Amino acid sequence: MAVDSFKYLPRSFRAGFEGMAVQEETTVWSPLAVPIEQATVALLTSAGLYLKESQPPFDVERERQEPTWGDPTYRVIPRTVRQEEVSAEHLHLNTRDFHIDFNVALPIRAFGQLEADGAIGGLADEHYGFMGFQDHALEGWREHAAPEVARRLKDAGVHALVLAPA
Repeated sequence: MAVDSFKYLPRSFRAGFEGMAVQEETTVWSPLAVPIEQATVALLTSAGLYLKESQPPFDVERERQEPTWGDPTYRVIPRTVRQEEVSAEHLHLNTRDFHIDFNVALPIRAFGQLEADGAIGGLADEHYGFMGFQDHALEGWREHAAPEVARRLKDAGVHALVLAPA
């Protein structure tokens, strides 16, 4: 089956993005400091999830005006979040399924079961929602969001962060 990576882009964006070179980078990896059965795990999604009653949606209006810009901010998603509290904002994804079950983009329920089964030490209280489309420089992300999230993870005693890409 062919995958159309540009399906949800506005038609006017498609030609510009199809012509971009593929960006090859090395995988970020760090060994766990503790066995996985003792590790506290947090999750990060790039699906644009946020809490609709208490957090602003991601800024897709600016992206519509500046097609190579992506909102570099993040939203904290508590482990106790309920489906009716979650929404999603992303120009490059079909968010329909996230509104039915956000766990397809942020698998809190599955990791809660791993915790209950003893496969991981614990599931963190906080998880993170980003809007995955970012410019290659990642300036806003590198200067603000990444250091803030790293500090929050360290302060919470998290050993592993699992990226749940959208």
